[in-house]
Amino acid sequence: MVATPIGNLGDLSSRARSTLESCALIAAEDTRHTGTLLKHLGVTTPLLSLHEHNEAQRTPDLISRLRAGASIALMSDAGTPAISDPGFELVRAAAAAGIDIVAVPGPCAAVAALSIAAQPTDRFCFEGFLPARGSARRARLESLKLEPRTLVFYESPHRVAETLEDCAAAFGTERAATAAREITKLHETTYRGSLGELAARAAADADFARGEIVLVVAGAPAQAAVAEGGADGHGGALDRVLSVLLAELPLKQAARLAAQIVQVRDNETYKRALLLKAGS
Repeated sequence: MVATPIGNLGDLSSRARSTLESCALIAAEDTRHTGTLLKHLGVTTPLLSLHEHNEAQRTPDLISRLRAGASIALMSDAGTPAISDPGFELVRAAAAAGIDIVAVPGPCAAVAALSIAAQPTDRFCFEGFLPARGSARRARLESLKLEPRTLVFYESPHRVAETLEDCAAAFGTERAATAAREITKLHETTYRGSLGELAARAAADADFARGEIVLVVAGAPAQAAVAEGGADGHGGALDRVLSVLLAELPLKQAARLAAQIVQVRDNETYKRALLLKAGS
């Protein structure tokens, strides 16, 4: 798993270069993009495409090659493979086959943005790309309204203004946030402020929507869940969080996570989850 530069070619490690030179094959998200990088490096290792549309079909052949003793480097267009990029299916199949999987770490836009965002970094939640459709995006953000960890999103230039508006509506205009644009590239820019301020800036400044963007949003204040909980102090918030988690997770796991998010005792959360499950 070879991480590659997200902009500045100087970020490619010497280990990554030697790995690309020594492998029998490079599986790349875009062979044209990767071919340009390899030409710059003087690396002549054969290339094979591996992207979201062919990963399932290509994986069995790659596993066969790996079992036969070949070494294969996996690369995405930029950053770390399988992090909001292709690679997960191949890694899962390789792990199931008992094949060694080695990380050659390096650039990752999410971590790079988080490191400069001036938001809490002790706990964070990486959400990748939000849904492209507005209704689905707003529903996802609503489900994250009470998430106490710092939130990290990837967003495309043509949707960033709408996404910031939706974030402000879901989390409140005063929630602190950072937008990091074109990290490590010539026009790298970091915008910091409240969600309301960033939404206004994105709507007025054409440069805001140029290039790749990572949004880092402060988590919900610890008291937010209680403040929205209704007369019992947390019931309304707890039910909202449980309803989302129960749709995706087993009851015990949903209850445990909900207790952490809303800061309610585990036994109380579990009892409430049983009642909601019974009534669904």
